[in-house]
Amino acid sequence: MRAAALVLLLIAALLSVPGGRADSTQAGNPLGKDLDAILADPSLAGADPGLVVRKASTGEVLYTRQSDRRRQPASNAKLLSGAAAFDVLGPDYRFHTTVESTGRRAGPLLDGDLYLRGGGDPTVLAADYDKLAAEVAARGVRLVRGELRADDTFFDQVRLGSGWAWDDEPFYYNAQISALTIAPDTDYDAGSIIVRVRPGAPGGPAVVELDPPNDYVRVVNTAKTTSGGAAAVAVDREHGTNTFTVSGTIPAGASPVREYLAVWEPSGLATAIFRDALARHGVRVLGGTGSGATPPGSAVLARRDSMPVGELATPFLKLSNNMHAEALVKAAGRRSGGQGDWKDGVAAVEKALSGLGIDPNRLSVVDGSGLSRMDQVAPDQLASLLLAARSKPWFDRFYAALPVAGNADRMVGGTLRTRMRGTPAEGKVHAKTGSLSGVSSLSGYVTAANGEELVFAMVTNQALGTPKALEDAVAVRLAQYAGAADRPQPRVTAKLAPSGRDDVECSWLKAC
Repeated sequence: MRAAALVLLLIAALLSVPGGRADSTQAGNPLGKDLDAILADPSLAGADPGLVVRKASTGEVLYTRQSDRRRQPASNAKLLSGAAAFDVLGPDYRFHTTVESTGRRAGPLLDGDLYLRGGGDPTVLAADYDKLAAEVAARGVRLVRGELRADDTFFDQVRLGSGWAWDDEPFYYNAQISALTIAPDTDYDAGSIIVRVRPGAPGGPAVVELDPPNDYVRVVNTAKTTSGGAAAVAVDREHGTNTFTVSGTIPAGASPVREYLAVWEPSGLATAIFRDALARHGVRVLGGTGSGATPPGSAVLARRDSMPVGELATPFLKLSNNMHAEALVKAAGRRSGGQGDWKDGVAAVEKALSGLGIDPNRLSVVDGSGLSRMDQVAPDQLASLLLAARSKPWFDRFYAALPVAGNADRMVGGTLRTRMRGTPAEGKVHAKTGSLSGVSSLSGYVTAANGEELVFAMVTNQALGTPKALEDAVAVRLAQYAGAADRPQPRVTAKLAPSGRDDVECSWLKAC
């Protein structure tokens, strides 16, 4: 009896581990068999995949496999922070950036300090700081007898999140979070600059350009121009500094090499760009550049309002923008009566999640982007969130901001623009991707062949290589689902466009 019981326990344990049979009562139906076959792929041996599929209309579970187990979600965490931002801040919320002073005016003279006050806006460009400077000049200010002070106190001074990888620190997708920041282009990668390396004269140094142009960073350029061969340029930033190193070779006549890198202390870069803009518009600041909170009662000389959150959601979710996620989380902490820090921001997110089908005591949220290895969420929880979101007044904007499978338009297809093209899932899958080393996720909505909307969440940890092709196979099979008339389907293999690295989002490499 004891031996038989032990055998039964061993069998049960084997069936419960990743790679065992599905733990779904629907495993015997055609959909279940096909999904079982996909998850039995040898590439998942030793990995930990979890998958759940539910009907959007009723919540009925069509398939589940290890979906109650928490895993690192990577950028699927943005489903949590994005939905919470809509709920806490609202789709009409805007970030504000102002120029203020308590100084007395005497004609063109401003006798006092000038404050550049950030409100957490991750979408401010150099052109926007130029417009703020133009507004100051239009008020007749020509001389500031004081300092230019950076006020980034709307958020705290903790620039990087808990559990973020130290070796990602120079890369723009891991940029520092500040309430006063600047983005180099309309992808709005706040806290970073573009380094362009182009050939010079053969045998001479390569030419390095910064966008936006600035003297805030220091460039050490040892790259050479060759008469032939392929470009082999490396751009890096020394840790804890704003010294950017450029090395390698680039042939004459070659196209420029472009790299995005994070700066150290983005509030300093924003203030330097603004000071240059003031000078261009004829406003001279006699004092140096400092920092400090804007005094109460200051007069507003210029103001910029960001796009509303409902619009910001598009570059945020389509391109999986980490800095947007963290700005939204910290702003949610402020909006809820706390501080602009991760602690109060996460508390605001968790409170919102409790009204979105998720028990916050059964997950771990540390940041908004999913960069942290301390984030833990189960596929079941992601699916519950996606179901609950459908009843919210902001759902249409949330749904529209998700990447769309196979749509070539970058601001529609986003991180799915090169995936599932030419398959039944093209245009039918609206879902959020996620990638970190060993982690991959895909969760969202699928319009099935019978017109029914399905919700699914797939999160894989401990992966070697990338399970993206298997995620796509799952989504394709769901797009083929025919309800009561469903039949087994041959597996459709969707070709993945190479991105250079599969352990981060393709948009982080500007590869999709």
